[in-house]
Amino acid sequence: MIGSEPKSDLHRYLQAAREALLWKLDGLSEYDVRRPLTPTGTNLLGLVKHVASMELEYFGDVFARPSDQPLPWLADDAEPNADMWATAGESRKDIVGLYSRAWAHADATIDALALDAIGQVPWWPADRRRVTLHRIMVHMIAETHRHAGHADIVRELIDGAAGLGKDNDNMGPGDQAWRERYRNRLEHVAQEAGQG
Repeated sequence: MIGSEPKSDLHRYLQAAREALLWKLDGLSEYDVRRPLTPTGTNLLGLVKHVASMELEYFGDVFARPSDQPLPWLADDAEPNADMWATAGESRKDIVGLYSRAWAHADATIDALALDAIGQVPWWPADRRRVTLHRIMVHMIAETHRHAGHADIVRELIDGAAGLGKDNDNMGPGDQAWRERYRNRLEHVAQEAGQG
């Protein structure tokens, strides 16, 4: 909206990204939300766990507002990439609950601080560690939308669902048959170009 407060605009984009990411879990089995569908192991529940963890750190520790949420998968002695997948003992409900608590904690920080509030990101290079809430909000918008894009692809590989949300697929016109013809056309063009 024209003339709205910059913090509200940033928060709205962050919330849209959060909701798009979380929607990717809807209607899937425990197996499907955990399936590693890329060579690097990308999976839906792991993406949610990762983004929840990052929100707790960036909107918590960075601004000296730590949450009481333990994040053992981020400890120095944790297994590499432990924040990118859910163990068999961590249910979808657990991870979604973690994300919900992360939103609440982040939103409290966003509400409490001005955009020019200063924080420190200890894991960033020394020359970039000093940040503002504004910069962290932009960073987390980019981070969350990036991972929501990963989730788009993973979800499409599972069952063909794509787009921003249940009521907004944000896809171009055309039904499933049209999309199949379109994809086949692109494959043909790629093969043709590859022969040249």
